Amino acid sequence: MKSTFLVLLAAALGAYAQGGLYAQYYSQCIPGTAAPSSSASPSTAPSQVSTSASPTGTSAPPPTAGKLRFTGVNIAGFDFGCSTDGTCSASGAYPPLLEYYGADGEGQMKHFVNDDGFNTFRLPVGWQFLTNDVLSGTINEDNWVKYDALVQACLNTGAYCIVDVHNYARWNTKIIGQGGPSNEIFADLWASIATKYKDNTKVIFGIMNEPHDVPDIKLWAASVQAAVTAIRNAGATSHLLLLPGNDWTSAAAFIPNGSADALSKVVNPDGSVTNLIFDVHKYLDSDNSGTNAECVTNNINEAWSPLADWLREHKRQAFNTETGGGNTASCVKYLCEQIAYQNANSDVYLGYVGWSAGNFYHGYVLDEVPTGSGSSWTDTMLVANCLAPNAARKQ
Repeated sequence: MKSTFLVLLAAALGAYAQGGLYAQYYSQCIPGTAAPSSSASPSTAPSQVSTSASPTGTSAPPPTAGKLRFTGVNIAGFDFGCSTDGTCSASGAYPPLLEYYGADGEGQMKHFVNDDGFNTFRLPVGWQFLTNDVLSGTINEDNWVKYDALVQACLNTGAYCIVDVHNYARWNTKIIGQGGPSNEIFADLWASIATKYKDNTKVIFGIMNEPHDVPDIKLWAASVQAAVTAIRNAGATSHLLLLPGNDWTSAAAFIPNGSADALSKVVNPDGSVTNLIFDVHKYLDSDNSGTNAECVTNNINEAWSPLADWLREHKRQAFNTETGGGNTASCVKYLCEQIAYQNANSDVYLGYVGWSAGNFYHGYVLDEVPTGSGSSWTDTMLVANCLAPNAARKQ
């Protein structure tokens, strides 16, 4: 699965549409040919679950499974200006906030919480925006004020807020710890971010969006370890940390590509793995790219069931922070089935976050942007019938 997006023309940003401006030239633009061959709070430790096998040979969820802890939507905009090779431009970021002439991201989040029952938002941002295009771990305070405004708007809804560095394990084409930025610089960045939010465990840290084509998964695990250690040492000792694997964090590839084994060795400074959660993505179209409006699979047999077995065996958990599809009947069917499976296996799956709302325009293939009219909002087909926790699921 290669499940992310590319800014094609970051400067060419959209037409005015219900509730704000939306980027017109932003798309999930990843070919499907590069797939690999081969209700506790987040501050609690991962559950100790049974590893006993069911009669079919797969591990069975415990009786307590059945309700996901986190359900949410991505609020995109600060990641605009980033390409999948890690090339980003601070000037290409487009804050999804009215005060910065973007969409009404704050209104969207309030609607998603109050009307739909969501409790989580992922807030992608480019590394280059955070440091104003300087290869450094030092945050540019002028830019931070803008990004933090989105985080605070998220927190004000009472939701959990995922700070997601959206750089594909790279800085301007060069891979972190493997010819690109050093692990020390990457750790400095995360120490700077963690220091800002160390006292608020409603903030979740997404170490990196969708590493891909990383030559050495063990070296990547060392880069992730550097970030984890820096975050914990900065005082964010009980926050949930999301650890991403190779191959676009594909849930199907997580075990065969070696990510599961390598990232299993990442630990907290005390040697524990408490609140170290694996970050996985999965789309439902024919090439697993998230570029097509029609869905063809619920991903259960090829991805979610094998991964659930492995997670249970190793007493670990995963979080699906990007998933989605078109506003079509096929995607309502298959995504609802995927969500139902994850609900039934909530001992190992913490939740899902749909891609995407925020600064996208209506007509974008994975549009989850609600339409605002006065004080009311109307959801897209997929959100209304499937993604929303209070949706009457069409299965």
